[in-house]
Amino acid sequence: MEIRKTPIQDVYEIYPRIFKDDRGYFLETYKQDVFEKHGLPTQWKQDNQSFSEAGTVRGLHFQRGAFAQAKLARVVVGKVLDVCVDIRKDSPTFGKFHAVVLDAKLQNMLYIPKGFAHGFSVLEDAVFAYKCSDLYNKESEGGILWNDPELGIDWGVSEAVLSEKDQTWPTLKEFVKISGGGL
Repeated sequence: MEIRKTPIQDVYEIYPRIFKDDRGYFLETYKQDVFEKHGLPTQWKQDNQSFSEAGTVRGLHFQRGAFAQAKLARVVVGKVLDVCVDIRKDSPTFGKFHAVVLDAKLQNMLYIPKGFAHGFSVLEDAVFAYKCSDLYNKESEGGILWNDPELGIDWGVSEAVLSEKDQTWPTLKEFVKISGGGL
């Protein structure tokens, strides 16, 4: 398993070794000792999985306070553009984002620490799976507008299919005003 730093502090891309033969393939999607070696969470509390059709955008979501979540995201089937935005108010990369294509053929993953808004756009019909370091809590839920012009994220889809909720989140600038500076 190869863990690569990204330009955003504490965000990592993870590339597992894939063992292929005439029957198919095998890979390890999580290995506690490797995560511990890199200072990443090893006590996951919730696993989530969704199916989305191409063109769907989900996000940018986060959990506040005691329910803040680190995530380990991957694609089981298909391909997505996975995006995380640093909303930690004291971070040197506050307001910056990192985007990576997660592809079932590569089996690559993205580790997103607490204090980030997270979302993805579906480039090919996809089954998206992710581990969370804490449980979901409705009252702690928040979000940033997916197409905030100041963030300038190119989601790679021509007409985004969105939930009502994802169309109404505040921009990052509005979130900073509401929250007093970020998470």
